Amino acid sequence: MKQWLKSPSPYMNLLGLTGFVFVWYLLTEYINFSVFNIPLLDGFNRLPGPLATLREWTSDNPSFGVSLYTAEYYQHIGLSVWRVLQAFCLATCLGVPLGLFMGWKKTFKDYSFPLLEVLRPIPMLAWVPLSILMWPGREASIVFLTFLGSFFATVLNTMLGVESIDESYFRAASCLGASEKLIFTKVVVPGSLPFVFTGLQISMGFAWFSLVAGEMLAGDYGLGYLIWNSYTLVQYPVIVIGMITLGVIGSLSSLIIRIVGDRLMQWKVREVAR
Repeated sequence: MKQWLKSPSPYMNLLGLTGFVFVWYLLTEYINFSVFNIPLLDGFNRLPGPLATLREWTSDNPSFGVSLYTAEYYQHIGLSVWRVLQAFCLATCLGVPLGLFMGWKKTFKDYSFPLLEVLRPIPMLAWVPLSILMWPGREASIVFLTFLGSFFATVLNTMLGVESIDESYFRAASCLGASEKLIFTKVVVPGSLPFVFTGLQISMGFAWFSLVAGEMLAGDYGLGYLIWNSYTLVQYPVIVIGMITLGVIGSLSSLIIRIVGDRLMQWKVREVAR
């Protein structure tokens, strides 16, 4: 942390965020750009600016009933986090072993990879009707949709991690008399960890993306439901509050995965530091 604070990275990050907020402020408050009398940025005038959003977010008596001081706001956050946690853990427990075996055993990959590639491009919204039919009750269907988005990213990155391991490691282990089990635990799993944790970070992002789609269509609570319901009720500042909350929580969850990965791969961290 001390090295990070001494580096220019945190200040450049802060500058980038500040610049974004400043542009947001200009687009919603001042700039009205037109070409040949055609307003090109007129739509931004209908959006809530950063000041209006901040006032609503920090108000102890919000106009639309959602702010840092209302219990409903934290109910939406808590339920969304719980859904993502269930889906992400399930996708990790199923996707990582599947990706390891797909990358390690070519025969297994030949059977499973085509099916994965057929299912992967199907959008989450296309799964909504089937998820409601397969999983009675809104909660299970939302978790299933969230799981799908996370699962495919986990499997593919884990498989690529195994395939990236140099073949010489497998030959060396075999020459030293290592069993299949030992090769798997000492070569395949450690060698694929960098790709696995990169995949888990991507997987977490897909989980939040899929969660919002599910909550918009089938939820009663959650950040996705909050955003969609606020749109139908013309509560535009609440939409931005929900979006920012999603971004902050999503980035924090990816940061946690990155920290855990660095702890488990100290050899990789030292290698990068050189």
